[in-house]
Amino acid sequence: MKKNMIMLFTILSIFLNAQSIKTKRGIVSLDGVHVAKISNKSNEYIFLDLKETPIYTIKFIDKGIVDSVRDSYITLNRVYNRDKTLDLDYISPSAFSGEEKSAVFTSIKGLKIIDERGINIKNLDDLFKNPPKRKLDSKTKDAYTTRSKIDRLKIEVNNVGEILSNGVPVGYFTNLPVSFGSEDTVSEKSFLDIEIYDAKSKYIGKYITTTKQIKTAGGKVFTLYREMSGRASILKFPTYKAIAERMAIMDPSFIKIQDKVTVGEVVKDGVQK
Repeated sequence: MKKNMIMLFTILSIFLNAQSIKTKRGIVSLDGVHVAKISNKSNEYIFLDLKETPIYTIKFIDKGIVDSVRDSYITLNRVYNRDKTLDLDYISPSAFSGEEKSAVFTSIKGLKIIDERGINIKNLDDLFKNPPKRKLDSKTKDAYTTRSKIDRLKIEVNNVGEILSNGVPVGYFTNLPVSFGSEDTVSEKSFLDIEIYDAKSKYIGKYITTTKQIKTAGGKVFTLYREMSGRASILKFPTYKAIAERMAIMDPSFIKIQDKVTVGEVVKDGVQK
């Protein structure tokens, strides 16, 4: 009984101390008191004081990192000093909140730069002096690590199917479909797999068009571009560049900078063709 009473009073305390946050016609109210104004341009929200002086902006970012992994966050910027921008996590009052509600809720509950007296400039300055670190899950961290490795390789695929890393040929595709050259995505299904060889014509692996899977010579398998719905939707068909990038991650020995492509006997599974 005593535990139940404690729980009841705890819930009542939370309920009574809960702040009422509302945004109507561009005015942000806290417990019925006007504390700030807000306007938006595209996906950027400008926060103003009650005298309509712009103080800071919040912009929503949603980007793909690698494969199907996406990252959503906000950038915070002061209007009077645009030199520094912070990338921050944001919070929402509910799963179905729009960006405006999330921007207001984050300003009040998350970052505490709006309170009952208005926009708190001191807290805003302190935030830029000691910005909080983003809380990324392991999947997102791994995706950024992979993206960093890929970016350093600077992989490109030219119009004859050669794979280049930092401008140097490191391999090539074979069994390319008729559409290659006019399209940069693999949209045709074929029972003939698109194969990848390194600069010395050693077989590295293949892309299976019917299953959208990459398979290395060593047997590793990865499915590219799983089709998703909603805001996290991604390309249904991969690019040749994306295939080469993923193969480079799956087989670290694949890309070794060469002076030029060595064309010789194609070696596949240890057998000369």
